[in-house]
Amino acid sequence: MSEPATEIPADLDEREIHDVLRNDRRRLALEALREDGGHSTVRELSERIATQETGEEPPPRDKRQSVYVSLHQTHLPKLDELSIVEYTPDEKDVTLTDRIEEVEVYMEVVPQYGLSWGEFYVGLSLLGLLSAVAAVIDVPGVSRIGLTYLVIWFFLVQMFAAAYHVYSQQDRIIFQRLFE
Repeated sequence: MSEPATEIPADLDEREIHDVLRNDRRRLALEALREDGGHSTVRELSERIATQETGEEPPPRDKRQSVYVSLHQTHLPKLDELSIVEYTPDEKDVTLTDRIEEVEVYMEVVPQYGLSWGEFYVGLSLLGLLSAVAAVIDVPGVSRIGLTYLVIWFFLVQMFAAAYHVYSQQDRIIFQRLFE
């Protein structure tokens, strides 16, 4: 007799996603899988995560073992249960599923320059504030532009940056579903 097919819930709710990402090892495992093309073994993941946690390469054997056991017994089964990964415990094989797209929205991706969106917005706001102060105290060059134009320019840059951020990070899944 064949096994009944397990149903995959329609969408992960926000609480489940935050629960997944709250744990460092689960988050590191997902990041490693994304960087490795979506497939790895438990041994490779444990090696990589232990290296990140200790900052030593190769990581100490006891740390590798601790990470391996927690991935095998707790974290990967949890991710498999939510259908974010396919985990075969017998083969110690892990593969990302399409569900990772739902989780990626909540994983802040820091680009190669190491600047997060939050840091970008704070920096842009500070630059705008300093430019406005410079215009008010008549700093040569800046005062020529005028306070009104500076405020409008920084507002537009902030608005377009926020629109791009929303499009690229949070609404990506919605846009993909619209065009499927």
